[in-house]
Amino acid sequence: MRVFDSNWMQIADYLLRDDRIVLPVGSTEQHGYLSLGTDAVLAERVSVEAAEPLGVPVLPVLPFGMAPYFVEYPGSMSLRMSTYIEVIRDLLDCLAYQGFRRIAVINGHGGNAPVAGLIREWVCAPRAERVEVLFHSWYNAPKTAEAASRFDDDQFHGSWLENFAWTRVDGAEIPGGSAPVLPRSLADNVTAREMRELSPDGSLGGAYQRSDEDMRVVWDAGVAEVRELLEKGWLDQ
Repeated sequence: MRVFDSNWMQIADYLLRDDRIVLPVGSTEQHGYLSLGTDAVLAERVSVEAAEPLGVPVLPVLPFGMAPYFVEYPGSMSLRMSTYIEVIRDLLDCLAYQGFRRIAVINGHGGNAPVAGLIREWVCAPRAERVEVLFHSWYNAPKTAEAASRFDDDQFHGSWLENFAWTRVDGAEIPGGSAPVLPRSLADNVTAREMRELSPDGSLGGAYQRSDEDMRVVWDAGVAEVRELLEKGWLDQ
């Protein structure tokens, strides 16, 4: 149930019987030959497919995140950490005020991980009623990562792991073979300009693509893991 496919009265009716909602968060940034919206597209799609059978509403994805290391690639956007934290705080405040008591933040971008600290702080603030917030990075959650590792342990940014039919763009021919894997210790410490020099095409390493059959295995694991979270991941069931 996409919130954009509902009016406010339908959401108000929903709140009479359930208090769950999903907030997908992603990023707008280079992904090599794949869409600049890859992280946002995947976060929203995995949320919708997971939540649909449960009738849980899904907000539109927050398409901007923290990606300062990619700003040398045109089209890549990055929010300051202070800005991003306050955006998430405002959204959580709004949802809690309206009566949502179980909020799942489904994350599609590694750079957004620091917001987990804000969520922990927010949950601990005194309130008349408990509000639970789950922060779930779907792409490297245990069962999804296990499914991906059946095929290849090299699972880095802009590689096969994010190459789905719905993240490819018209007119972009994706190479065969693999890109050299950029050591993670190095990737975590270079400037934006150095990143562009180290990875001219934007892939940080590993195979560029795998079969759609393989990718379906990974995707199905991701959807199932998010759905399980929405069903069973709450303290207050």
